[in-house]
Amino acid sequence: MIYILQNYWRALLYSDGYHMTGIAMTLWLLVVSCAIGFCLALPLAIARNSENPFIWGPVWLYGFIFRGTPLYVQLLLIYTGVYGLHFVHNTPVLAGFFRSAINCTLFSFALNTGAYTTEIFYGAIRDTSHGEVEAGRAFGMSRFTLYRRVIIPSALRRALPMYSNEVILMLHATTLAFTATVPDILKVANDAYTATYAPFDAFGLAALIYLCISFSLILLFRKAERHFLAHLAS
Repeated sequence: MIYILQNYWRALLYSDGYHMTGIAMTLWLLVVSCAIGFCLALPLAIARNSENPFIWGPVWLYGFIFRGTPLYVQLLLIYTGVYGLHFVHNTPVLAGFFRSAINCTLFSFALNTGAYTTEIFYGAIRDTSHGEVEAGRAFGMSRFTLYRRVIIPSALRRALPMYSNEVILMLHATTLAFTATVPDILKVANDAYTATYAPFDAFGLAALIYLCISFSLILLFRKAERHFLAHLAS
């Protein structure tokens, strides 16, 4: 393991000299995909709570597809399949986007975590206390203002514990980026294994890094929960 640290520490921490690799790439995939998924999930969760089937139906179908199929299959379809479509291949903007392994990886990760996050926010919005809603209406709030000032802030606070689990699961899912040749932690660990034939050292070090990142994220979310959910503490 000391040999691997001496020869691969730069690739594990940040760069191999030309591109972002290792921990930096893994964190980049996690932050960007979760940020896009969050921005996608919030309006979709509101639409999911609509009583109009033409509004909530497509959102339900999106969640059903992306939560009902493995992320690995989704990544392979987007990375290897979409670029082969005739209209994509002959459209310069789309061809340039789907030719990039990082773009395909981020796209598939964002759609996947967006589907799960939509369901988390949908449940939190649906379970908003009737008293909170009635209090907002009593103040004369419009539907838009009610969502902006009462329902969404309350739902996001209550969804925080479940959302933290989704972020941790998304961190673990970033290991699939290795299959799309994206140089994340697992890709660097596999390169080290190929060079040293020491699987326990190479992949054990990768597991330790993932464990440290997970622990750090858990601490951050626990601190956020104590802050935003203090009013619910017994």
